[in-house]
Amino acid sequence: MSRREIRDSAFKLVFEQLLRDDDITELYDIAEEIDEIIVNDEVKKIVEGTLAHAEELDSIIAGYSKSRSLSRISKLNIAILRIAIYESLYDDNTPMNAAISEAINLANTYSYNEDSKFINGVLGAFSRDQKQKESDNA
Repeated sequence: MSRREIRDSAFKLVFEQLLRDDDITELYDIAEEIDEIIVNDEVKKIVEGTLAHAEELDSIIAGYSKSRSLSRISKLNIAILRIAIYESLYDDNTPMNAAISEAINLANTYSYNEDSKFINGVLGAFSRDQKQKESDNA
């Protein structure tokens, strides 16, 4: 299973959890039943990490979203942004640029063009600030 497929499955589960607010284990069971979303340890790591840090991730998203309050960002876009920022901060195996690139790919696949630009803008600003923090701490 490619990293892109893992991320795509994780995105679908995070998005579904935002819509339904069901327990994630129930969503894993449903996903395995319908056999359309792959659920393995790598997918669970992203999903559970993203959900565990949801408040922090939402706070970061809100801080970088200059044009929309968090309540006005679609749940689909929140799921994409949460995963990208989670991977950037907490997944040592995923470089920030790769997480952002994959988020843009998800947005291009599942969102409107204007949403892809919004996601790119939020993640671009986040990335610049993270790189500045790293250079300040070096």
